[in-house]
Amino acid sequence: MPYQILVSGSLAYDRIMDFPGRFRDHIMPDKMHALSVSFTVRNMATRFGGNAGNIAYTLKLLGDEPVMLARAGHDFAPYRTWLTKNRIATSRIAIDRMRHTAVAHIMTDCDDNQIAAFAPGATEIPYPLTQTTMKFFRNARCAIIGPSRPSDIMRQCRALKRARIPYIADPGQEIPALTSSQLLELIRGSEALFGNDYEIELIRQKIKHSRNQLIKRVKFLVITLGAKGSMIYQRDTAWKIAAAPPTRVVDPTGAGDAYRAGFIHGYIRGVPLETCGHIASLVARLPLAHYGTQEHALSPTDRAAIKKLLLHAA
Repeated sequence: MPYQILVSGSLAYDRIMDFPGRFRDHIMPDKMHALSVSFTVRNMATRFGGNAGNIAYTLKLLGDEPVMLARAGHDFAPYRTWLTKNRIATSRIAIDRMRHTAVAHIMTDCDDNQIAAFAPGATEIPYPLTQTTMKFFRNARCAIIGPSRPSDIMRQCRALKRARIPYIADPGQEIPALTSSQLLELIRGSEALFGNDYEIELIRQKIKHSRNQLIKRVKFLVITLGAKGSMIYQRDTAWKIAAAPPTRVVDPTGAGDAYRAGFIHGYIRGVPLETCGHIASLVARLPLAHYGTQEHALSPTDRAAIKKLLLHAA
């Protein structure tokens, strides 16, 4: 059964590049005050991306109905065609005719470390979320608030609370731009907080909370650890979720967004958090085998494995 899920965040054209060496070999710690480095990359490709687009793409693969609350620019036509081809709704994407769609330049070294530069384009303009708009989402099962303008994050947080739509807080790259009071408001009343270990530590420091205090702020906390898997915390219980072994690793970009889609797919169906983590881990490995964040598909074996996890947990 498909469920409507609201997905906020960015839509972007990803410029993906591979650096065949290691960034650490080209950065001198004692010269960080005068950093000047240049990397010659091996490949470059343009792909459809942005965290909102990536999560929506995988949710649709899983059989859900994502609705993106995001902005795009005058050059969005190829991306819209791609979304339409994959039967993903575009009706709530706001278009700014004066700006370009966001662009992310992502460079990955041979240790899967990444350096990214993000040109926000149309995402610099507030997303038009009003009480009238929210009436269209009465049947939404949940939402995820991803990285976007801090003002948009807070506007969506408040609108979802008023509409009593449960949401997952996933501020990601916008954590440095959010004040401690904004972070507390976002976290307070959310279903869950998602982030990698660095992001969660940054949040903890900004709001001056211990790990246990942070866990008590939300129904549950999810920390992704890359190839080491993930951790799920709920009050006094913790689950260590191993990373599912990938068939191959071409590019790590997009694995975190796929993880979120897989977790949400299980969570809105009421299965235990540990099972949600295993579904998320299984799904997160899929983009690794492709150059780009929306190039993967679900094989019959993948679908059977997810169905088995859902049925076993029911």
